[in-house]
Amino acid sequence: MKIVLIGIQGAGKSTQGNLLSKQLNLPYLSTGHIFREIAKEKTQLGRYVKELINSGALIPDEKTIEIVNSYLSRPEYRNGYILDGFPRTLKQAKEFINNVDRVVHIDIDDKEALWRLAYRKDDRDDDNIQAIRKRIELFHKYTKPVLDYYAAQGKLVVVNGMREIKEINEEILKSLGFSLEKNHAVSWKQNKKTIIALVGMPGSGKSEAAKFFRDKGIDVISFSNVINDYIDAKGLKHTEQTHSKLRREFREKYGPAALAVLNKDLLEKKLQEKNIVCIEGMRSWEEYTFIKKEFPHVRIFIVALYADKKLRHKRISMRKHRSGLYGEERDVNELIETNMGPTIAYSDFLIKNNYSLDDLNDKLEEVYRAIYYT
Repeated sequence: MKIVLIGIQGAGKSTQGNLLSKQLNLPYLSTGHIFREIAKEKTQLGRYVKELINSGALIPDEKTIEIVNSYLSRPEYRNGYILDGFPRTLKQAKEFINNVDRVVHIDIDDKEALWRLAYRKDDRDDDNIQAIRKRIELFHKYTKPVLDYYAAQGKLVVVNGMREIKEINEEILKSLGFSLEKNHAVSWKQNKKTIIALVGMPGSGKSEAAKFFRDKGIDVISFSNVINDYIDAKGLKHTEQTHSKLRREFREKYGPAALAVLNKDLLEKKLQEKNIVCIEGMRSWEEYTFIKKEFPHVRIFIVALYADKKLRHKRISMRKHRSGLYGEERDVNELIETNMGPTIAYSDFLIKNNYSLDDLNDKLEEVYRAIYYT
């Protein structure tokens, strides 16, 4: 595994890098340490690097890339490493020849960074206030684009560095797919039975979210299929009047939690086979409470999707199937007649889906990781 630690100076990268090195049995390489060692050399390069470090400036990209790639070509880094302090610029990231698996951004604010660096006890020559401010300024200017670069590749993880060392370490390990057992990192295994219930108004993106989880290997149960399949089997038209009529009939027969009642056996079967199951289109609050009662030992996370009204209606109108099922009447029926409002208001996660599919998938990835590693 190839891991890069990124953070403003003073974020605790070296602390976490050394911990992770022992826990994951991977060599830790700090570019800051490399350059400080070079700066001690009585050579032209050493004097040049020392001058740059003391002024708080960055080593030029070409020289940095050359030195880092030279180090990482050594045999000890062949099977993976933990790299701290590189890449610091977008050019470095793009020209980095190693295929990084995960980039961890240890995030702290500028004030905390200044305090930590100013009161360090290792008496580093480059730790004067002017140089510290310069390095913080350079981080925001040059390194923030690097974070965006890796985020676009789905490789970035952001952890809150304003906590205890142990808490930060545990979160990083979880983001890498590991847990800490008896001071040793072991591969994380999700063994808690979990239901992810997708809720939201028509056109908010439940189908796209369901596909995201399905692509993760999670079985998806669509509550809406009960009514849709019934209408198709009877040869009826998909109108709001037809759907509303059938919703009332099903609820008169099976109670307010009708769709959950009708899917109970399938849900039970899927939970026996898998640790995580996704419900697409859980609607009423009664469905939620029914599932909680029937599966008391299963965790339930409600993920609500939101999109602006005009955008939702436009999306539905462009569908190939059931494209006429949108408008004020349907929205009101969903909120009041099916009692969907409480499930949205009580959701554990709320995702705004007004933008691209990639944006939605990025947000779902964050939710998925939060659920999976909880």
